[in-house]
This record gives sequence, structure tokens and C-alpha cells, in this order.
Amino acid sequence: MDGRIINNDVRVRDHIVETYRGHTQEVCGLKWSASGKQLASGGNDNLVHIWDRSVASSNSPTQYLHRLEDHTSAVKALAWCPFQSNLLASGGGGGDRTIKFWNTHTGACLNSVDTGSQVCALLWNKNERELLSSHGFTQNQLTLWKYPSMVKTAELTGHTSRVLFLAQSPDGCTVASAAGDETLRFWNVFGDPNEAAKKSAPKKNQEPFAWANRIR
Repeated sequence: MDGRIINNDVRVRDHIVETYRGHTQEVCGLKWSASGKQLASGGNDNLVHIWDRSVASSNSPTQYLHRLEDHTSAVKALAWCPFQSNLLASGGGGGDRTIKFWNTHTGACLNSVDTGSQVCALLWNKNERELLSSHGFTQNQLTLWKYPSMVKTAELTGHTSRVLFLAQSPDGCTVASAAGDETLRFWNVFGDPNEAAKKSAPKKNQEPFAWANRIR
């Protein structure tokens, strides 16, 4: 309720290493960038903050790098782009219903797309330029978008309550969704795992017995 974000390093006795203060209500979403240098936070105050860890402090609250105020409802869904390090996607709640794209270097809003329903989670495809969003009322669906055109390419239904979380398999092809209906669902939404394996397969001239390392 205090709107604070605390970064803890559980390996040390004085475990509070950074404190971030900027939200005035509950913090709904947190996501580190791939580099670990920036943190995005979304709040029940309709705000998105970008924090720069290089100026963070454990002694005093850290000042945000950017304060993004375009959403009109709570922001839970956050996703850093895997192929463009300064691109962040955020999704607004039931009173907003948009996915917004941000340049985290400048704080500029690059695009805003009305999805028609509450945005609960966002997930980028690791292998292709696609974005998956999950939603609440009324369809509780997952929607696949091409990026940057944001053309809708698929809608996946089956959950009977809002889809709160998305997680991607290591090969990037399968997505697990968790919803308020207390079910997990697994979707082959990002393509054929075999095709992805072919793309990422090592070239010839492997070391002898390299296959043995893959035995589990």
C-alpha cells in the first residue's frame, strides 16, 4: 500500500540494496530489462515508471528516470522487447484497454493500440516479431499481434476468468497461461518447436560427443 519498491539481495545480511519510491498506490507490475540495468514498474495509480539502477541507492529513495502518465487505468502488464533493448510494452486495465509502446531512453510513447478489453499480461515472442497479450472481461482471451503493424493474427479462448500470467518455454514456442479460473493452459502459439530447433541448431563441426551434454 505504500507504493515502494525494494530490491533485496538475499545473499547478504544487509539485504535491502535499493529502494524505489514514485507510485502513490499499489505496485501491480515489475519487470527488469534483459540487461538488468533498468526496471519498469506499473501501478494502481495508472503510472509506469522507468528506473535506472546505476543511480539507485539503499540509503534514500531513488528518483525515477521516466514517469509515463498516458494510461487511464492500473498497469499490471509489462514486457521488455527482446530484439530492441529500449522498447517497453505496457498494458492498461479495464478502464484503459490499451497496449502502449515506449522508448525508454526518451520516455516517448511510440504507439497505442485499443485492444477492447482489460490487458492482464504481455509476452514477446523470442523468435519472431510478435507480441502476445492476455485479457479479462469479456472473453478472457489471448491475442497474438504482429509487431510493429499490430495486426491481430490469432485469438485463443478457453479460460473462463481473466488471464493473469504468461510464461514462455525455453525454446520460445510454447506459452503457459495462468488464470483466475485456477487452470494452467499450454498453447503452441509461437510456432513449431521443431522449426525453432532447426533455426537455432548448431552448425557442422561440432565437438566430439557434444550430444552427450544434452542428455538429462
